[in-house]
Parts: sequence; C-alpha cells; structure tokens
Amino acid sequence: MFYRHASVGGHPEALGRSDKQSLDSFSTLLRKVSPSTALRTVGPSTALRTVGLSNGLAATVEEWLMAAEYILERGNPRVILCERGVRTFVHHSRNTLDLSAIPVIHKESHLPIIIDPSHAAGRRDQVIPLSRAAAAVGAHGLMVEVHHRPQEALSDGAQSLYLEQFADLCRQANTIHATVNQAVGL
Repeated sequence: MFYRHASVGGHPEALGRSDKQSLDSFSTLLRKVSPSTALRTVGPSTALRTVGLSNGLAATVEEWLMAAEYILERGNPRVILCERGVRTFVHHSRNTLDLSAIPVIHKESHLPIIIDPSHAAGRRDQVIPLSRAAAAVGAHGLMVEVHHRPQEALSDGAQSLYLEQFADLCRQANTIHATVNQAVGL
C-alpha cells in the first residue's frame, strides 16, 4: 500500500540555532535550503532520524537538491524531499504546488519526494485534488493535515481534512498510484 493511515505526532520545523531541541525528534522539516545552522545541525548528530527537506518558497530545484546533498555529505542518509508549494501571485491558494518538480526529482536524484498539499494550498477543498494529482505524477507519499474536528484545531484547521476525508483520500491515492504504476510497467 502506497498511501496509508498513519498516526504521527508533531512534525517540528527547525529554523535556527534556538531550535536545536526540536532536532531530537523523530523527523525534522527544514524550510531553508541555504547552508544554515539548521542544515549543518542535521548531519551526523541526527543520522538515525529522518530529515524532511522542504523546497522553500523561492528555491530552485537545483538549490533544493544541493541542500539535500549538504545533509547527505554530513552523514545523514535519511533525507526525504517535501514539496510544499512555491510563492506566486495567486489569491486562490496560499502557495502554488509545484507538481512539475516531481518528475525532475525522479530524474535528477535518488531521494524520495513527498507532497504537502495542506500547506501548499492552505485550504481543505484543494487538498484532495492536489493529492490525487501528486499520486498520478509519481510522488512517493503525502503529508496531509488531518483533524477529527478541524474547526477546533489550534492551528491549520482550515487546511485539515476530516478523518473520513482522509480515509477516502488514501483509497483514491492508492488506486491512482497502482493504476499509474501498472500503466508504465513498474
């Protein structure tokens, strides 16, 4: 099964030197792709932890891959790229999800790439369609905000799926993924 239900805790974002404590968690999401304190910190000291490296709002794919290489060279082989959208001038979503980056990453890197449609769109009604598109174009996974009562969520409620929506999304994404893989002979 490609996409599945997962019960996970928080996903801290390391932004600078003061966030060293958050780097001790299971997974760290980095938004900065320039050689920063956070990038330097997630090398050997976190080699047993997965690092999710976000593309940043204005970074090129090349800059993103170089940041991943920076982490790999420092001894952490557990890097997952995470597309969370790029800054554009649209008003219908928070950011624009760059699905065209997925085949480029497949061609240029061995690293897995997941998609975060919740943070890219910032709107619940766009999360499922963007997730289906990501599954069709070859994303290795999805990172989706889910809450049993989004209207009561302390943050990100407007972009969080209800549990039933998430279950339905998992079924749809698995079907799309299997169909595409079968069609291309994987």
